[in-house]
Amino acid sequence: MFSYKFFRKFYLSKLNNFVVDLSSPSNISYFWNFGSLLGVSLLMQFMSGLFLTFHYAANVMVAFDSVIHIMRDVNSGWFLRYAHINGASFFFIFIYIHIGRGIFYFSFKKKPVWLSGILIFLLLMMVAFMGYILPWGQMSFWGATVITNLISSVPKLGEVIVFWIWGGFSVNNATLNRFFSFHFVFPFLIMFLVFIHLVFLHNYGSNNPLGLIGSYDKIFFYPYFVIKDFLGFFFFAILFLILVCFFPLMLVDSENFIMANSLVTPLHIQPEWYYLFSYAILRSIPNKLGGVMALFLSVLVLGVFLFCKSKFNSLSYYPVIDFGYYYFVINIGLLMWIGANQVEYPFYLLGQMFSIFFFFFFYMYIYLVSFWDFLLD
Repeated sequence: MFSYKFFRKFYLSKLNNFVVDLSSPSNISYFWNFGSLLGVSLLMQFMSGLFLTFHYAANVMVAFDSVIHIMRDVNSGWFLRYAHINGASFFFIFIYIHIGRGIFYFSFKKKPVWLSGILIFLLLMMVAFMGYILPWGQMSFWGATVITNLISSVPKLGEVIVFWIWGGFSVNNATLNRFFSFHFVFPFLIMFLVFIHLVFLHNYGSNNPLGLIGSYDKIFFYPYFVIKDFLGFFFFAILFLILVCFFPLMLVDSENFIMANSLVTPLHIQPEWYYLFSYAILRSIPNKLGGVMALFLSVLVLGVFLFCKSKFNSLSYYPVIDFGYYYFVINIGLLMWIGANQVEYPFYLLGQMFSIFFFFFFYMYIYLVSFWDFLLD
């Protein structure tokens, strides 16, 4: 009886304060739904991936056939695989919107929340890349070969790291086993980091569309925001089922339905669509090491916002940067388009121009925010 009372008093009360009686700004909009949508998407990816591992064989001789077996012979196997593939696309759509909202509404001012979010984003990109290799199709094999070989440009240690990743002198069975193991284990680490991210968020509180101090007007998370979240889940479920059931291959490269062949190189090697902006930045730099550095900086550059100080908590109060922000979003879309095209004129030149603006935006953001605040003093 004592243990039950202790459990009820301590753990259930903590859970209640964490979810039900959580104080939230009364004016947050549906842009704040994407955090919960990311949680649902992560759970869906975890569960669908778990069931897929029951039938997948991490061996270069049978990996491709095991995927076909899942699609043809396993009950509802086609649904599991299409749900996992398209769930990854939805996941990255949500996380890009989530990050974009954070940039617009200055979420980076809560530094532990922002740092933990960047770390989660990096791990997600690694896990998704490893998952893309597992079907062992043409694009999987050559994508792994090209991307992992980029690490060889690191001075002195590059070739040693690539040799360790490959488990030999080329992408082979050891490589596939490594990627499968990490793809299975890392989601547990991501879930732990997501929990830490939520703890930080609940300690610091959410921001709001007006950029005001959130403590002015707060309401309980339940039932108002729970209902808003469920509305987001409803529309997500409809779009997700339409895509999985009617257009499951819309975002999948057709080359990956051909078994991996080290003797036949695809005409155009490209990653999944959610990596294309970084891939375009990588290709826009002639120097190999410079391209690799730019590739990693395209994600790590989010950390520069930690040095941004402002009087307001929304770009709505900074009209010039507000305009630049929307062009930055368009610029990322153009970089994705460039990344999906071959390295030839005019795509190469356009990729360099868009890449320069991509990094320049972060400098412009911090500088103009400081300059605007200086004018108001």
